[in-house]
Amino acid sequence: MGYKVAVIGATGNVGREMLNILAEREFPADEVFALASRRSMGVEVSFGDKRLKCQDLENFDFRGVDFALMSAGSAVSKEWSPKIGAQGCVVIDNSSCWRYDPDVPLIVPEVNADAVTGFAKKNIVANPNCSTAQLVVVLKPLHDAARIKRVVVATYQSVSGAGKEAMDELWDQTKGIFATAPTGPKTFTKQIAFNVIPHIDVFMEDGQTKEEWKMAVETKKILDPKIKLTATCVRVPVFVGHSEAVNVEFEDPITADQARKILREAPGVLVVDKREPGGYVTPIECVGDYATYVSRIREDQTLDNGLSFWIVSDNLRKGAALNTVQIAETIINRKLLDRAA
Repeated sequence: MGYKVAVIGATGNVGREMLNILAEREFPADEVFALASRRSMGVEVSFGDKRLKCQDLENFDFRGVDFALMSAGSAVSKEWSPKIGAQGCVVIDNSSCWRYDPDVPLIVPEVNADAVTGFAKKNIVANPNCSTAQLVVVLKPLHDAARIKRVVVATYQSVSGAGKEAMDELWDQTKGIFATAPTGPKTFTKQIAFNVIPHIDVFMEDGQTKEEWKMAVETKKILDPKIKLTATCVRVPVFVGHSEAVNVEFEDPITADQARKILREAPGVLVVDKREPGGYVTPIECVGDYATYVSRIREDQTLDNGLSFWIVSDNLRKGAALNTVQIAETIINRKLLDRAA
């Protein structure tokens, strides 16, 4: 007997990707339900070679459903996740709503799978921010080897991280510059086409944006509260795929060659690091892949026990949909559900 899975926010970028990944990975589901708001009721979405009609979240009965993969935003999750969890269904939430709740585990399976047992407190598991997820997958094996003291990261985040409207805005502005007439910013604060914007999420009192704050807090919760992290998060005119330039200070000595060897053996990581033109991975090459790619691994000559490297991943996959499905797989593999499969 397989599982019953509901995908909430099934018409969005991440919801559609969740359905794709459930099918690709042959998730052991007997039934999959596509849920969305009332205005999307009846809209069809793809699930493998099938088409699913979206049902209304407000009228759906979650009794007997094993997993609710939630990608409908913080406001919807705040209202609905506790209600769904109370019906015995495990919610795996992709929004920021539950990430900082001490009773909700924040999980990247390659990094802290053991913490998933904490879901039983509220029947909710949180998925981290997309930029955090790919970062900690790479940091974890290096931290185990040489203990990380401090991380400095600059992100180059694609517009898909801000939703379909953001992707449309990049397309419309690019097309407008060349063919029609330039359009002004709507989703973003400034023109995104042929530009970069050092501003993701709201500004905080200390000058950080909330996206930068999230990376620090989530890395501490997932990996180690002693790690110091500072981030500068930048939106770039790329449709899919987040990149990160990372500098790490370690407690113990570690060479670039040692790091390369460690990362080649790390789960979820692929090293592409040839010191020649094109011997690295860029966002366009990672689209549709599960892996987090690492390139440009080198020693920092200005710092004792320092390394710098470049990380690229499909943010709709590892940064969101894939990680969500992997969490459900972890719960199943560890036999943590009351229901028998």
